[in-house]
Amino acid sequence: MQKRKLGNSDLMVNPVGLGCMGFSHASGEPTEKNTAIKTLRQAYEMGYDFFDTAEAYTGFFPDGSVSYNEELVGQALHDVRDKVVIATKMGVFHNEDLSLSLDSSPETIRKSVEGSLKKLGTDYIDLYYQHRIDPKVEPEVVAETMSELIKEGKIRHWGISETTEEYLRRAHAVCPVTAIENRYSMMARWHESIFPVCEELNVSYVAFSPMANGFLTGQYTPGTVFEGKHDYRAGMPQYTEEGYNKAKELLELLERMAQEKNCTMSQLSLAWMICKKPYIIPIPGSRKPDRIRENFAAGDIFLTAGEISEIDNKLNSMTFDVFGGHRAK
Repeated sequence: MQKRKLGNSDLMVNPVGLGCMGFSHASGEPTEKNTAIKTLRQAYEMGYDFFDTAEAYTGFFPDGSVSYNEELVGQALHDVRDKVVIATKMGVFHNEDLSLSLDSSPETIRKSVEGSLKKLGTDYIDLYYQHRIDPKVEPEVVAETMSELIKEGKIRHWGISETTEEYLRRAHAVCPVTAIENRYSMMARWHESIFPVCEELNVSYVAFSPMANGFLTGQYTPGTVFEGKHDYRAGMPQYTEEGYNKAKELLELLERMAQEKNCTMSQLSLAWMICKKPYIIPIPGSRKPDRIRENFAAGDIFLTAGEISEIDNKLNSMTFDVFGGHRAK
């Protein structure tokens, strides 16, 4: 498994990172603390060296206690801190109705970074993302604040999640951006237009939801019962009867090609993007050690340019209903 360089930095990571959100947020009731820490540590021992968390990834247990994702990550990795890359994010706050409040003001960035450092139990953050674009704050202002934090040693590099080309270019001109973190999967390809910009600016593309929120694993159907309002997948369009039927042809394609490659559908989905571009790093999330191990092994699967092209050509003829704000083709 060959490591990948994160953008313009000196950070080298394996081609599959771990999205840690589900241990605390959006995948049902949070994982019990000790179990979560144990599983995150197991991921490190499997070979993971790139862990993605966020200030906003919090969850609540039935007794009202809070699960802070950053604390779980920090405690699991505290004694191997110099051997891993930790990414976290600021600027997003979840409301009761699951909508988002955005705040990327310099004051909030500074307050948030101090909170993240404390929860992670570290004195620096390897990669610090603006979690979402805040329309009230210009990209130059965010970039200048990040530049100051880099000079102060509180963060090493910075990035932007769910960015546009214009925003990326403007921010990058003030303080070089190391990585963007945008949604990307076979069912969510609307950000492919930013690939040439990543190549031009030497910016890595960290892909979240690389399996369309679990859909491309082939493990879920419209009959799957998710864990109520705390599991966001329950309301996603790909899990409706209509959405599932639209994507059934893709699932059949994945199943066939996975058999040919002697791998799982999940691994094929990840290998497709890893082999497509050397700067793409998927960060699938899971709370199950077996699934985490399976995802990591996708970094050893090779798809030829012809095989990737075959998949892309078929995707171009398909239309999906998928979570993410797009009816994607």
